[in-house]
Amino acid sequence: MTRMGAEIGTAADGQTKAERRRLMETVVERNNLWLAYERVMRNKGAAGVDGLGVFDFKAWLQQHWPSVKAALLAGEYIPAAIRKVDIPKPNGGVRTLGIPKVLDRLIQQALLQILQPQFDPEFSEHSYGFRPGRNAQQAVQAAKEYIAQGRGWVVDMDLEKFFDRVNHDILMSRLARKIEDERVLKLIRRYLEAGMMEGGIVSMRTEGTPQGGPLSPLLSNILLTDLDRELERRGHCFCRYADDCNIYVKSEVAGQHAMDAMTGYLEKKLKLQVNRNKSAVARPWQRKFLGYSVTRHKQTCLKIADSSLKRLKDRVREIIVGNSSRNLGKTIDALNPVLRGWMSYFRLTEVRGVLQELDGWIRRKLRCLLWRQWKRPATRNRKLQAVGLNEMRARKSAGNGRGPWWNAGASHMNVTHPKRFFDALGLVSLLDTQQRFQHV
Repeated sequence: MTRMGAEIGTAADGQTKAERRRLMETVVERNNLWLAYERVMRNKGAAGVDGLGVFDFKAWLQQHWPSVKAALLAGEYIPAAIRKVDIPKPNGGVRTLGIPKVLDRLIQQALLQILQPQFDPEFSEHSYGFRPGRNAQQAVQAAKEYIAQGRGWVVDMDLEKFFDRVNHDILMSRLARKIEDERVLKLIRRYLEAGMMEGGIVSMRTEGTPQGGPLSPLLSNILLTDLDRELERRGHCFCRYADDCNIYVKSEVAGQHAMDAMTGYLEKKLKLQVNRNKSAVARPWQRKFLGYSVTRHKQTCLKIADSSLKRLKDRVREIIVGNSSRNLGKTIDALNPVLRGWMSYFRLTEVRGVLQELDGWIRRKLRCLLWRQWKRPATRNRKLQAVGLNEMRARKSAGNGRGPWWNAGASHMNVTHPKRFFDALGLVSLLDTQQRFQHV
């Protein structure tokens, strides 16, 4: 699939001027559409405003694709409204997603596969988000290197509701620099302007490229490449991941100057709003970047930001409470994918004591779950004896009158349910998993 996608992109890049004006033909070409279809099916996702899900989409597509393709080639295709979904942000507020119907996700994915190879080579080396072969860990590593080089101040810029406030005219002017097919430009404009449905009512949009469609990440990078070039022109060291941008400088004065200059640039040139309450010039260990922070010591070490630790604990509590009536094994089965995914993302952390503490805390939460499930002193007495505690100690522990959390940390539960007990049940250890990542 990757090779086929690369061939499609290369073909598009090598077109003559006349062929570039026929970009839509490349978008709807059979191999490109098949790759897009496979990706949309793999990603699954919720239904759009028409209620059609991915499992029913194949039959619908077989019947209707000829007319959809004809409308695309004629430049007459009109996207459907997008379905509004608000999801809570970890730090408060909500993030608005716009969920296109499955057909529009297919068309956007087909567009992305052709446009990404054309635009990506011209993106900045300091841009890491939503790009092939690039990821958040690379951005974090680059930030660490800047700090280790003596850039002990960070300009942490927060763009207020970036995806909701993208200026359509400015973005379209950037697209028109490389896209000559008017049908493709009109189609993207229509996607930008597609109404948003909430509660059966469609509201029109004059700005923004809501998250939820395959094309939005690429469009955000196209627009913010202007920011990257301006930072490069000024000689700044910076890392940008989508709309998260940190600039690393050697003094607070330099940081304030960069903050003022780039705020003015963003608001005047790109019509984007900087959130002054969330943006700051500060020491790197006082801020977080993509969930990470750094230690304050002479040697710069990556660590997991406090807010990221809190979110994991909240998620663990949610899973354990949600499985309060299940047996321990099923609860661990529900926990493990979350723990693996979290540790995969935070594998770069160099402060491992926190992982050891988290492992111990998770095991205690599970012991607490067991204690609650046992409920009656007689049941607790029997369970404790069954796993090796002598009769006198088991009876005394079972009737101590203390709460579940206290008992979960007490010696009788630690002795009867040590780490090896949970290892045997397959519980993921964050510390062990991180150490394995180090040897990969």
